Amino acid sequence: MSETILTEQLAVRFARIALGHVGREYPNKPDHVLAGAQDARTPRELHPVFFGSYDWHSCVHSYWMLAWLLRRYPASEAADAIRALFDAQFVAEKIAAECAYLAAPTARGFKRPYGWGWLLKLAAELALLDDVGWREQIAPLAAIFAQRFRDFLPLATYPVRVGTHFNTAFGLRMAADYAAATRDDALSALLRETALRWYGADQDCPAWGEPSGDDFQSSALIEAECMRRLLSPRDFPPWFDRFLPHLAQREPATLFRPATVTDRSDGKLAHLDGLNLSRAWCWRALAGALPEGDARRPILLDAAQRHLDAGLPHIAGDYMGEHWLASFAVLAIDTDS
Repeated sequence: MSETILTEQLAVRFARIALGHVGREYPNKPDHVLAGAQDARTPRELHPVFFGSYDWHSCVHSYWMLAWLLRRYPASEAADAIRALFDAQFVAEKIAAECAYLAAPTARGFKRPYGWGWLLKLAAELALLDDVGWREQIAPLAAIFAQRFRDFLPLATYPVRVGTHFNTAFGLRMAADYAAATRDDALSALLRETALRWYGADQDCPAWGEPSGDDFQSSALIEAECMRRLLSPRDFPPWFDRFLPHLAQREPATLFRPATVTDRSDGKLAHLDGLNLSRAWCWRALAGALPEGDARRPILLDAAQRHLDAGLPHIAGDYMGEHWLASFAVLAIDTDS
């Protein structure tokens, strides 16, 4: 089974998919509380930057993917269109409107923690690009979400272990990249302490509930990936050995079987294509944390490729998957993302 790599041709394909929907306002599924008649506004009025891609969080991580592809292939056929989009959207007035939306009391839990993590991931990626203006423009919005993590995590006694947007391990994992990019040692410490509080004692994970019918994340594997990202190279291996002690026997078996998707026009069932891609990402990243001679390493890499092969053919074709799946394909193909 050959390893998939992100060629420039594939990168341009992904970019064109995202460029086709980040500016598409409808159909749209807002996550919006109406406190009064004055709050009945269009997606573009509510979110002048992230109004497309069916929902706010998908628009955010599609922008992240475009930024990542621009950094990886700055002279590609799609590069000028990405730069033009960023120039038009990452401007003070529009970012201020996104910030103002979050100031409403009804927006306290808006996109927690999935959208929080993705917005910080986007800000971290923009910090790696040459254009200083884009990172400076988005900085106030990123600062709000970083503060939301600081405020919320001490209050969150329990983690959320589902395979959907509410999974807390995913939020910590993505926020960690922002904390590192901004050299925010205090935020990094808070993320690490929270991960240990929530997950540090976990062991012999059965993964018996996976997959659920609308999962797009593996609650077991994203927890492991969260801990890989936040723990030191010394502390992660013993935790990982306790958490999934039977990987050499390909157990839990459910984690090694790609999910079956029966109807890609159903947004919830289409989530399972995302599960295959996000599992591929986690398997590949976890394999990279193992030493070269570890017998588990080829097993994990094989599982990653099998899941990627199951998900990659379906990133376009129906809008229920097309508006978001390419981002997870990039994560799955290149763990450096």
